[in-house]
Parts: sequence; C-alpha cells; structure tokens
Amino acid sequence: MPVYTYHCDACGIEFEKQQKFSDEPLVRCPECRKKALRKVYYPVGITFKGSGFYATDHRSPSGQTHTHHKKDEPKEAGKAPESTPKE
Repeated sequence: MPVYTYHCDACGIEFEKQQKFSDEPLVRCPECRKKALRKVYYPVGITFKGSGFYATDHRSPSGQTHTHHKKDEPKEAGKAPESTPKE
C-alpha cells in the first residue's frame, strides 16, 4: 500500500498516512479538525534493477549519448592519416 503525505493549510501540520489506492483522500485534519488537508506530492527517484536492465541504460552526465571524434584525429589508432598526392 502506498504512503501519502498530507499537509493542513489551517494549522500547518504535515503527516504520512498509509492508504489503499481505492481509499478516499483525507479531508479533515486530525489536529485542528478543520477541512483543510491536501496531499503533498514529492518527486520520486526510480532505479531499474534486475537482469533485464543494463548499467549503461541511463543518460550520461553531460546529456550526450555518443562520443564525438575530432575531425583531424585518425579513425584507427596507430595509423597515420593518408596524404593526397601532389601534382
């Protein structure tokens, strides 16, 4: 069952409540008894683990997915760039 965070706009209390998906959201504050409760949503980090996921299945820190080669670098290591014959 999920845990929801509630915040009372009247008295400022914040608490967590474990509820089923089918349960109605709470509306009355347990402290001040006013109908000023609202759910608080926080961003959730997701981590995929298991045999169906690879360690490389994430975005690189720079946001780029491929490495870029410089134009003047030879494509194969140890091989000098070919020179064009002069006429």
